[in-house]
Amino acid sequence: MKRFIIFGATSAIACACARLWVAQGHSLFLVGRDRAKLENQLADLRVRASPGQYLDSMSANLNDLEQHESIFSRAEAVLGGVDVVFIAHGTLPDQKACELSVGQTMDEIQTNALSVISLLTLAANRFEAQGSGVIAAISSVAGDRGRQSNYVYGAAKGMVTIFLQGLRNRLAKKGVAVVSIKPGFVDTPMTVQFDKKGLLWVQPETIAQGIVKAVEQRRNAVYLPGVWRWIMLVIRHIPEAIFKRLSL
Repeated sequence: MKRFIIFGATSAIACACARLWVAQGHSLFLVGRDRAKLENQLADLRVRASPGQYLDSMSANLNDLEQHESIFSRAEAVLGGVDVVFIAHGTLPDQKACELSVGQTMDEIQTNALSVISLLTLAANRFEAQGSGVIAAISSVAGDRGRQSNYVYGAAKGMVTIFLQGLRNRLAKKGVAVVSIKPGFVDTPMTVQFDKKGLLWVQPETIAQGIVKAVEQRRNAVYLPGVWRWIMLVIRHIPEAIFKRLSL
Protein backbone atom coordinates (compact mmCIF):
# COMPACT_ATOMS: atom_id res chain seq x y z
CA MET A 1 0.00 0.00 0.00
CA LYS A 2 1.31 3.45 -0.95
CA ARG A 3 0.28 6.83 0.40
CA PHE A 4 -0.79 9.50 -2.09
CA ILE A 5 -1.46 13.23 -1.96
CA ILE A 6 -3.67 14.31 -4.88
CA PHE A 7 -3.83 18.05 -5.59
CA GLY A 8 -6.79 19.13 -7.69
CA ALA A 9 -8.50 15.95 -6.57
CA THR A 10 -11.98 16.89 -7.81
CA SER A 11 -10.92 17.30 -11.44
CA ALA A 12 -12.32 14.66 -13.77
CA ILE A 13 -8.93 13.08 -14.46
CA ALA A 14 -7.90 13.08 -10.79
CA CYS A 15 -11.25 11.54 -9.77
CA ALA A 16 -10.72 8.70 -12.21
CA CYS A 17 -7.15 8.19 -10.98
CA ALA A 18 -8.30 8.15 -7.35
CA ARG A 19 -10.79 5.36 -8.04
CA LEU A 20 -8.08 3.27 -9.67
CA TRP A 21 -5.61 3.85 -6.83
CA VAL A 22 -8.22 3.00 -4.19
CA ALA A 23 -9.03 -0.19 -6.09
CA GLN A 24 -5.32 -1.06 -5.88
CA GLY A 25 -5.46 -0.71 -2.09
CA HIS A 26 -3.65 2.60 -1.64
CA SER A 27 -4.35 5.38 0.89
CA LEU A 28 -5.20 8.86 -0.38
CA PHE A 29 -5.22 12.44 0.90
CA LEU A 30 -7.33 14.59 -1.42
CA VAL A 31 -6.87 18.34 -1.84
CA GLY A 32 -9.33 20.47 -3.78
CA ARG A 33 -11.01 23.85 -3.70
CA ASP A 34 -14.66 22.75 -3.56
CA ARG A 35 -15.44 21.30 -0.14
CA ALA A 36 -18.81 19.80 -1.18
CA LYS A 37 -17.28 18.00 -4.16
CA LEU A 38 -14.47 16.70 -1.97
CA GLU A 39 -16.92 15.27 0.56
CA ASN A 40 -18.93 13.54 -2.16
CA GLN A 41 -15.78 12.14 -3.71
CA LEU A 42 -14.52 10.94 -0.34
CA ALA A 43 -17.82 9.19 0.38
CA ASP A 44 -17.65 7.43 -2.99
CA LEU A 45 -14.07 6.29 -2.43
CA ARG A 46 -14.77 5.03 1.09
CA VAL A 47 -17.44 2.70 -0.28
CA ARG A 48 -14.82 1.25 -2.62
CA ALA A 49 -12.00 1.02 -0.04
CA SER A 50 -11.03 -1.83 2.22
CA PRO A 51 -10.38 -1.64 5.98
CA GLY A 52 -6.88 -0.35 6.58
CA GLN A 53 -6.90 2.15 3.72
CA TYR A 54 -6.80 5.75 4.95
CA LEU A 55 -8.84 8.32 3.04
CA ASP A 56 -9.07 11.96 4.01
CA SER A 57 -9.39 15.35 2.37
CA MET A 58 -8.71 19.05 2.81
CA SER A 59 -10.20 21.98 0.96
CA ALA A 60 -7.74 24.68 -0.07
CA ASN A 61 -7.18 27.43 -2.59
CA LEU A 62 -3.92 26.28 -4.17
CA ASN A 63 -3.21 29.79 -5.44
CA ASP A 64 -2.49 30.63 -1.80
CA LEU A 65 1.10 29.44 -1.76
CA GLU A 66 1.38 30.10 1.98
CA GLN A 67 -0.93 27.11 2.62
CA HIS A 68 1.19 24.58 0.73
CA GLU A 69 3.57 23.71 3.55
CA SER A 70 0.73 23.10 5.99
CA ILE A 71 -1.10 20.89 3.47
CA PHE A 72 1.92 18.63 3.16
CA SER A 73 2.31 18.52 6.93
CA ARG A 74 -1.33 17.59 7.48
CA ALA A 75 -1.23 14.88 4.79
CA GLU A 76 1.94 13.39 6.28
CA ALA A 77 0.33 13.35 9.72
CA VAL A 78 -2.86 11.69 8.47
CA LEU A 79 -1.17 9.11 6.24
CA GLY A 80 1.95 8.52 8.36
CA GLY A 81 4.14 9.68 5.47
CA VAL A 82 3.78 10.18 1.73
CA ASP A 83 5.03 8.04 -1.16
CA VAL A 84 3.42 9.70 -4.20
CA VAL A 85 2.48 13.31 -4.96
CA PHE A 86 0.12 13.80 -7.90
CA ILE A 87 -0.63 17.35 -9.06
CA ALA A 88 -3.69 17.69 -11.30
CA HIS A 89 -5.19 21.12 -10.71
CA GLY A 90 -5.45 23.79 -13.38
CA THR A 91 -7.71 25.98 -15.47
CA LEU A 92 -8.21 26.46 -19.20
CA PRO A 93 -8.16 30.22 -19.80
CA ASP A 94 -10.01 32.26 -22.38
CA GLN A 95 -7.13 33.21 -24.64
CA LYS A 96 -8.82 36.29 -26.09
CA ALA A 97 -9.72 37.57 -22.63
CA CYS A 98 -6.13 37.09 -21.51
CA GLU A 99 -4.86 39.07 -24.49
CA LEU A 100 -6.91 42.03 -23.24
CA SER A 101 -5.97 41.72 -19.59
CA VAL A 102 -2.55 41.54 -18.02
CA GLY A 103 -4.22 40.70 -14.72
CA GLN A 104 -6.11 37.71 -16.11
CA THR A 105 -3.01 36.46 -17.88
CA MET A 106 -1.02 36.62 -14.64
CA ASP A 107 -3.84 34.86 -12.76
CA GLU A 108 -3.75 31.98 -15.24
CA ILE A 109 0.04 31.73 -15.02
CA GLN A 110 -0.32 31.70 -11.23
CA THR A 111 -2.83 28.83 -11.27
CA ASN A 112 -1.36 26.71 -14.04
CA ALA A 113 2.35 27.22 -13.40
CA LEU A 114 3.45 29.03 -10.23
CA SER A 115 1.19 27.19 -7.79
CA VAL A 116 2.28 23.89 -9.35
CA ILE A 117 5.95 24.83 -9.11
CA SER A 118 5.50 25.71 -5.42
CA LEU A 119 4.03 22.26 -4.72
CA LEU A 120 6.71 20.55 -6.81
CA THR A 121 9.45 22.31 -4.85
CA LEU A 122 8.05 21.18 -1.50
CA ALA A 123 7.52 17.62 -2.73
CA ALA A 124 11.03 17.44 -4.21
CA ASN A 125 12.70 18.57 -1.00
CA ARG A 126 10.73 16.08 1.10
CA PHE A 127 11.34 13.11 -1.19
CA GLU A 128 15.00 13.97 -1.69
CA ALA A 129 15.46 13.91 2.09
CA GLN A 130 13.69 10.56 2.48
CA GLY A 131 15.42 9.08 -0.57
CA SER A 132 12.27 7.74 -2.20
CA GLY A 133 8.99 8.76 -3.77
CA VAL A 134 7.22 9.54 -7.01
CA ILE A 135 6.22 13.03 -8.13
CA ALA A 136 3.74 13.19 -11.01
CA ALA A 137 2.19 16.32 -12.49
CA ILE A 138 -0.15 17.01 -15.37
CA SER A 139 1.33 19.32 -17.99
CA SER A 140 -0.11 19.34 -21.52
CA VAL A 141 0.77 18.86 -25.15
CA ALA A 142 0.02 22.60 -25.34
CA GLY A 143 3.30 23.19 -23.52
CA ASP A 144 5.36 21.75 -26.37
CA ARG A 145 4.94 24.75 -28.68
CA GLY A 146 3.22 28.11 -28.43
CA ARG A 147 0.16 28.61 -30.64
CA GLN A 148 -2.03 31.67 -31.13
CA SER A 149 -5.15 29.84 -29.93
CA ASN A 150 -3.88 29.09 -26.41
CA TYR A 151 -0.39 30.40 -25.78
CA VAL A 152 -1.12 31.66 -22.26
CA TYR A 153 -2.15 28.17 -21.19
CA GLY A 154 0.64 26.65 -23.27
CA ALA A 155 3.28 28.93 -21.76
CA ALA A 156 2.20 27.96 -18.23
CA LYS A 157 2.25 24.25 -19.08
CA GLY A 158 5.59 24.65 -20.84
CA MET A 159 7.00 26.17 -17.65
CA VAL A 160 5.77 23.14 -15.70
CA THR A 161 7.26 20.76 -18.26
CA ILE A 162 10.70 22.37 -18.08
CA PHE A 163 10.56 22.51 -14.27
CA LEU A 164 9.73 18.79 -14.14
CA GLN A 165 12.65 18.05 -16.47
CA GLY A 166 14.97 19.89 -14.12
CA LEU A 167 13.61 18.07 -11.06
CA ARG A 168 14.03 14.74 -12.84
CA ASN A 169 17.65 15.56 -13.60
CA ARG A 170 18.21 16.64 -9.98
CA LEU A 171 16.47 13.72 -8.30
CA ALA A 172 17.31 10.78 -10.58
CA LYS A 173 20.20 9.72 -8.35
CA LYS A 174 18.21 10.28 -5.15
CA GLY A 175 15.69 7.46 -5.56
CA VAL A 176 12.91 9.84 -6.59
CA ALA A 177 10.98 9.49 -9.86
CA VAL A 178 9.50 12.54 -11.58
CA VAL A 179 6.75 11.84 -14.10
CA SER A 180 5.61 14.44 -16.66
CA ILE A 181 2.10 13.78 -17.97
CA LYS A 182 1.02 15.39 -21.23
CA PRO A 183 -2.60 14.73 -22.16
CA GLY A 184 -4.11 15.79 -25.45
CA PHE A 185 -7.84 16.47 -25.90
CA VAL A 186 -9.85 15.17 -22.91
CA ASP A 187 -13.63 15.31 -22.57
CA THR A 188 -13.99 17.01 -19.17
CA PRO A 189 -16.01 19.92 -17.74
CA MET A 190 -12.96 22.12 -18.41
CA THR A 191 -13.34 21.58 -22.16
CA VAL A 192 -17.13 21.90 -22.27
CA GLN A 193 -16.98 24.79 -24.76
CA PHE A 194 -15.16 22.72 -27.40
CA ASP A 195 -16.58 20.75 -30.30
CA LYS A 196 -15.57 17.27 -29.18
CA LYS A 197 -16.04 15.46 -32.43
CA GLY A 198 -13.01 13.57 -33.70
CA LEU A 199 -10.85 10.58 -32.89
CA LEU A 200 -8.39 12.55 -30.78
CA TRP A 201 -10.92 13.23 -27.99
CA VAL A 202 -10.82 10.71 -25.14
CA GLN A 203 -12.54 10.23 -21.80
CA PRO A 204 -10.78 11.03 -18.48
CA GLU A 205 -10.90 7.34 -17.53
CA THR A 206 -8.62 6.57 -20.48
CA ILE A 207 -6.12 9.22 -19.37
CA ALA A 208 -6.32 7.95 -15.78
CA GLN A 209 -5.34 4.45 -16.81
CA GLY A 210 -2.26 5.86 -18.52
CA ILE A 211 -1.35 7.98 -15.49
CA VAL A 212 -1.67 5.10 -13.03
CA LYS A 213 0.53 2.95 -15.25
CA ALA A 214 3.12 5.73 -15.68
CA VAL A 215 3.33 6.31 -11.91
CA GLU A 216 3.64 2.59 -11.21
CA GLN A 217 6.40 2.23 -13.81
CA ARG A 218 8.11 5.49 -12.70
CA ARG A 219 8.17 6.71 -16.28
CA ASN A 220 9.90 9.98 -17.20
CA ALA A 221 7.32 11.56 -19.50
CA VAL A 222 4.20 10.24 -21.17
CA TYR A 223 1.87 11.55 -23.85
CA LEU A 224 -1.71 10.40 -23.33
CA PRO A 225 -2.93 8.83 -25.50
CA GLY A 226 0.43 7.84 -26.95
CA VAL A 227 -0.40 9.05 -30.46
CA TRP A 228 0.25 12.60 -29.23
CA ARG A 229 3.97 11.83 -29.00
CA TRP A 230 4.07 11.57 -32.80
CA ILE A 231 1.70 14.48 -33.42
CA MET A 232 3.79 16.79 -31.26
CA LEU A 233 7.00 15.48 -32.78
CA VAL A 234 5.77 16.79 -36.11
CA ILE A 235 4.48 20.08 -34.68
CA ARG A 236 7.72 20.79 -32.81
CA HIS A 237 9.74 20.33 -35.98
CA ILE A 238 7.76 22.63 -38.28
CA PRO A 239 10.18 25.46 -39.13
CA GLU A 240 9.30 28.73 -37.41
CA ALA A 241 9.17 30.57 -40.75
CA ILE A 242 6.27 28.28 -41.73
CA PHE A 243 4.75 27.80 -38.27
CA LYS A 244 4.16 31.51 -37.66
CA ARG A 245 1.95 31.66 -40.75
CA LEU A 246 -0.30 28.79 -39.67
CA SER A 247 -3.64 29.33 -37.91
CA LEU A 248 -3.22 26.96 -34.98
